[in-house]
Amino acid sequence: MTPAITVGVDGSAESLAAVDWAADEAALRGAPLRLVHAWLWQPLDVPVVQDPDQQAASARGILRAAETRAQGRQPDLRCTSEVVSDTAVSALLREAERAETLVLGSRGHGALLGFMLGSYGQQVIATAPCPVVSVRVPQQGELPDSGDVVVGQQGSPEDSSEVLGFAFRAAAVREAAVRAVRAWSLPPVFAYSPGSLRLADEAGGLVQYEEKALREALTPWRERYPDVPVVEHVELGSGGQVLLAAAADARLLVVGRRTRRSPVGTRIGSVAHAALHHAPCPVTVVPHA
Repeated sequence: MTPAITVGVDGSAESLAAVDWAADEAALRGAPLRLVHAWLWQPLDVPVVQDPDQQAASARGILRAAETRAQGRQPDLRCTSEVVSDTAVSALLREAERAETLVLGSRGHGALLGFMLGSYGQQVIATAPCPVVSVRVPQQGELPDSGDVVVGQQGSPEDSSEVLGFAFRAAAVREAAVRAVRAWSLPPVFAYSPGSLRLADEAGGLVQYEEKALREALTPWRERYPDVPVVEHVELGSGGQVLLAAAADARLLVVGRRTRRSPVGTRIGSVAHAALHHAPCPVTVVPHA
């Protein structure tokens, strides 16, 4: 059975934008769509405003409205929905274990402040074992179905394989181009070594070394998706700033998140954090080793 595109629904405008994006994505990939609303009766010791029956009816109504919206947008879509008795984070992380992709809404706060992930979004993105897409409400005049699929490439071809693979698959079903971005910075003096200098010299300099690294990472994916146009972009600068500039007119931004735990726990990473809070387009965070 094809894994589902799963979207968390809470009735907000942001979650409905996520439903729209997820329905279109499921239709493009020929995958089923699964809608999930997490509802836990009185999980904390707080004053009760509504009785359980009213809250349960409200939860079912939110899910019915989302399902009607998805099927109205994509009539041939295979769609299922479920009210899950759990907290939002726990429910979504459990769903992520069997989903192909998990989709969440993101709350807009304007051009200067960027966008918020919501109370649970960052926790889910930092821990989910599958790719997670953050979608915000489109602004008037935006063209969400135009532009390249922009992807950040870091490290070796092995490090970025899963991230590039997601980007190329997304571009292929959209008949779009991939814009692969590699940001780099000058190493501090103490980081120079005879070995690193030799590699840079063999490539013709630091810029050429970075361009060669990006080229090598893209080679297997160019071969697998020969019909997908590819634009290579190598730039000196902060990873987050370079990627955001390249994604100004993108239809989708794809970034990676290392699954290795740090001493302070699981983290999203600075580049993914910048993308999630400031990119104008949907952002996919792909976990990788």
